[in-house]
Amino acid sequence: MPIKVALPKGRLLGDTATLLKEAGWGLTGYHEKTRLYRLKSDAFPELTAKVFHEKDVPVQVAIGNYDLGICGLDWVEELMAKYPSSALVRVKDLKYGAGILYLVGSESGGTTSLEKLKTRPETVRIASEYPNLAEALALNLRLRQFNIYPLWGAAEGYPPDTADLVLIPGETSGQKFGHDLVIIREVLAFRAFLIANKHSWETRDMSGILDSLDAVLPLINEHPLPLRIDKPAAAGYLKSKEISEDAVRLALPDGHQQEPTVQLLNKAGLQIDDYPSTCGNRRPVIHLDGVSVKVIRPQDMPLQVANGNFDLALTGKDWVREHRYQFPSSPLAELLDLGFGRVKIVAVVVNDLPISDTDGLRQLWAKRPEALRIASEYTNIADKYARDNHLGRYRIVPTWGATEAFLPEDADLLIENTQTGRTLAKHNLKIIDTILHSSACLIGNSRVTPSPIKQKRIESIVAALRTAVKEV
Repeated sequence: MPIKVALPKGRLLGDTATLLKEAGWGLTGYHEKTRLYRLKSDAFPELTAKVFHEKDVPVQVAIGNYDLGICGLDWVEELMAKYPSSALVRVKDLKYGAGILYLVGSESGGTTSLEKLKTRPETVRIASEYPNLAEALALNLRLRQFNIYPLWGAAEGYPPDTADLVLIPGETSGQKFGHDLVIIREVLAFRAFLIANKHSWETRDMSGILDSLDAVLPLINEHPLPLRIDKPAAAGYLKSKEISEDAVRLALPDGHQQEPTVQLLNKAGLQIDDYPSTCGNRRPVIHLDGVSVKVIRPQDMPLQVANGNFDLALTGKDWVREHRYQFPSSPLAELLDLGFGRVKIVAVVVNDLPISDTDGLRQLWAKRPEALRIASEYTNIADKYARDNHLGRYRIVPTWGATEAFLPEDADLLIENTQTGRTLAKHNLKIIDTILHSSACLIGNSRVTPSPIKQKRIESIVAALRTAVKEV
């Protein structure tokens, strides 16, 4: 009987590849520079493996798509915090990938101890990539009022002005956080674990695979991975207490959109220091009076602007659409198309499927008893697309990257972004529909009434960017 294993990419890939090589699995192509998603074992003919974003691994194992998986215990606990009856078995501590989830506050924000938090009359704002664990922690601490802000990442940049607390991973000893952050308590110690689907664990013979790991685990040195996020802030870092109520709070994107963002800002005459940052600084300094800047994930910007945590932000129209489908009455407003970062959001299937459009997909699945599995980072866009196109019974599979790996074994349809479609074609995939065209845009909040001074500053920034866009 075949055994399917979900393996991690990212931070655990190198150590996992070393372990499996020592165990003699014979997974050719699984290494730190791998571009492969599907792997076969030379040593265990019944074993096949697929490479996922680490956060996807426990989900895939829990729903039964994979018999075994390797990921950090932090992501297992994040899933179990919301779905405690998930069909997961923690099989084996793999002795690497050590870290700790820390609850972190801010010195200047006054959130430095549990005693202060528990007596605080205002709502406590907690931001994290681990929203389920953050909510469970807030309940256990008996906080009077709290809001959880789910993030895609970059949580360390939020306190104290955008969140009071963050739940973030760090090292196991001697951890120090920069940017005015203070550790309040350790929440969860974690390492890489081998996990199993409960049904597979109870019904399948995996003794040979497990014995191969037992034979080499004593040789694996326990060590923490480089998870440090205590990089020094650049000179001129603007603390929250220096930001007046009239200051414009501007969010800029991290990642691959930084270079075109800088080019646009330069054209607009908006000089900014340490962006992109060589030291991980998320609070660059802009040479414009009354403006503070923070660098966050574009995916998080629409909700943050809608909640009033930022006045302006540069994100993608795809993430604006994703937000609006979830919150139809959101006060989010698109102020300006910035003209770069152009991608298409498309519906994708395997090339071998005998269809060429959504009508063909609907007709094909009408003859099948199983629900259509739709994998996407854009869960709300995917949900609306399925409903609008009357795709019958369907199930949304949330992903956190490497979505093209899901077809055809773990999903039937992808809702994905692409520029040219070449990467999709390389993975034997084809586009059957274009859902929307996206580009970078400037967003704001239509319901917030700023002070006259702030309004003038906002209008000045928008006008400068509009002029720069026309010159491109």
